[in-house]
Amino acid sequence: MPRLIGLMAADAREAAAQHGVRLVAPDRPGFHDVVLDYVVRQYPPPGAEVPHGAAVTVWCDLGPGEAEGGAGVREPRRPGTPGGGLRRELDEPDPEVPAV
Repeated sequence: MPRLIGLMAADAREAAAQHGVRLVAPDRPGFHDVVLDYVVRQYPPPGAEVPHGAAVTVWCDLGPGEAEGGAGVREPRRPGTPGGGLRRELDEPDPEVPAV
């Protein structure tokens, strides 16, 4: 089973066809006409053994303006530094002071 998560719907359908499986999307009744939505979840998971012709379930990003704004495929971000105040580094601990 290929990894479909992160692919656009059209690319996911093509990858599934190359592996001999068909896609179903319970959250998208017209999934076979959808092009720009992204796959955000799949079952069976990537790497699983599936028989030729099996149905693979995928869930798509709902996109802005639908439901609660859509799940989206998010890029992890590091938290920024808090605004205001002073930034300074901590001093190295004194080697003669025992750790508690």
